[in-house]
Amino acid sequence: MVPRHAQPGPSEAKNEPRFALRFISGKYQGGEYPLAEGQEIVIGRSSELDMVLVEEMVSRKHARIALADGTISIEDLGSTNGTFVNGEKVQQGTLREGDRVLIGTNILKVVAAQKDAEARANLKAMAVGRVTAKQQPGRATEEAPRMSGNLEEIPLPDLLQLFGTSRKAGVLVLRSTGREGRIYLNEGRIRFAEFEGVAGVPPLKALYRMLGWQTGSFALDPPDTREIEGAIDVSAQEVLMEGFRQQDELGQLRHRLPGAGRMTLKLPLAQHLRELSDEELDLLEAALSADNLEAFLDAAPGPDLESAQALLSLIQRGYLKPA
Repeated sequence: MVPRHAQPGPSEAKNEPRFALRFISGKYQGGEYPLAEGQEIVIGRSSELDMVLVEEMVSRKHARIALADGTISIEDLGSTNGTFVNGEKVQQGTLREGDRVLIGTNILKVVAAQKDAEARANLKAMAVGRVTAKQQPGRATEEAPRMSGNLEEIPLPDLLQLFGTSRKAGVLVLRSTGREGRIYLNEGRIRFAEFEGVAGVPPLKALYRMLGWQTGSFALDPPDTREIEGAIDVSAQEVLMEGFRQQDELGQLRHRLPGAGRMTLKLPLAQHLRELSDEELDLLEAALSADNLEAFLDAAPGPDLESAQALLSLIQRGYLKPA
């Protein structure tokens, strides 16, 4: 990305950047481009533009962003792959601080311009083409564009909505506190999900778990076109609605469930074991084998909410108690 120039205003004070466009994903992640009152930025692949993004998914003249009278406007300039704001495809619109713009594999976030003198000097230098956006350490400039970033900047629900609207294909790799998950996308729809190195977890259960990951990193790898046993076909919206519902209800149940310790049979049994269904017997066995609630939820085959509800039922009916 090579910023070329900024339009001068009538005074130095007016030209102080009020906002900046921060790259939070893509090849230029970490770079910022200033946006001052009266400034217009035309973005695209053409080397004559203000912000040059060299990748195939960006059109030669892709979009325009401008700040006038305190309002940031954005306009798609007939791009092939579209311009997206907070996951919605736009032709024209306005931006506010915190909004995210997707252009090609680059996600830019509207942030307040930094106030310290050194930061202002760096932004001004970038605006007139004396510096380029920062590259991630160790990332070569010729590397193929790869959408990546931090879950703190772009939470997974936002990513899924963004990829669903822009019909992305690929494998979304998530890493959080030593865990790795993969979500397989085809035209924006979810076809599978799994945890690295953990077999047998149903894809929807894995998805709902990953929605709770609030820290870590993500990267969109190329599509995996293999046939996958147990593949699903769901939209991001379906996953988010059901996933958030389950998270809320599970949160309300947790204080009624044992947390840190093991479970044991409550003797004498209030009811005979033959009263239980095969599925309940399997869950009873899983509860007795698990070291704690989280281990039980890992071992239970169904979604966490269903497993927690079944465990609570076994406790209330007198089959289980904390050890």
